[in-house]
Amino acid sequence: MAKLFALDGRVALVTGASRGIGRAIAEGLADAGATVVGVGRTPASDLPETAFLYRSLDVTDADAVAALCKEMAGRFGRFDILVNAAAISLKPAPDATGRLAAFDATLNANLRAPYACCLAAAEQMDQGGSIINVTSINSVLGFPGNPGYVAAKGGLRQLTRALAVDLGPRGIRVNNLAPGYVRTAMTEASYSDPALHAQRLRHMILPRWGEPADLQGAAVFLASEASAYVTGQDLFVDGGWTAKGLT
Repeated sequence: MAKLFALDGRVALVTGASRGIGRAIAEGLADAGATVVGVGRTPASDLPETAFLYRSLDVTDADAVAALCKEMAGRFGRFDILVNAAAISLKPAPDATGRLAAFDATLNANLRAPYACCLAAAEQMDQGGSIINVTSINSVLGFPGNPGYVAAKGGLRQLTRALAVDLGPRGIRVNNLAPGYVRTAMTEASYSDPALHAQRLRHMILPRWGEPADLQGAAVFLASEASAYVTGQDLFVDGGWTAKGLT
């Protein structure tokens, strides 16, 4: 059974790998045996030592992403796994002009950039592969104050289905990994506020907030042969948030 989850010999690219969920997933894939290249906007000199190769890169630069994917395939002789974990969440603007600007910026980073990464990675996946898009419970539920984030994650969820159909004949599987409330820099304000912390907790079946490491097992599953017949699906890692009724 362990062989199903082994990633020995596989080559992976993880975006948003400088911190939080992306970093945890990169470490999890590396621990399962994959050669992992992680990218993020944080300069490499500002990061502690990692279990994976790291490069500073802005994933909204589609040309830079395509060049990196091609470089990885040439250097390692294959390209097997892409995890789109990079995302932004912007504070609400006070006026319509600011809100539209934030909406555009969020869709560019959280929807267009993952699509560009999918295109670039798929071009190098000559032996099939696995693409994992990190969405959110926001992809299926409405949340206040951040319409760009909710729209982008919902769009990414549907983009995953479309790409699963397009890329399946080439042996490339595409799935969503959807976290609930996980303690990261993005959620630290609500985690640290007693009232907001408790309000989020009431929606969860399991009585705790998630940690980035909680996503590692699910990511390894979707990246490995353990999920060889799984594509176009959502895997929620949310402590039961999306399953719970009355709170």
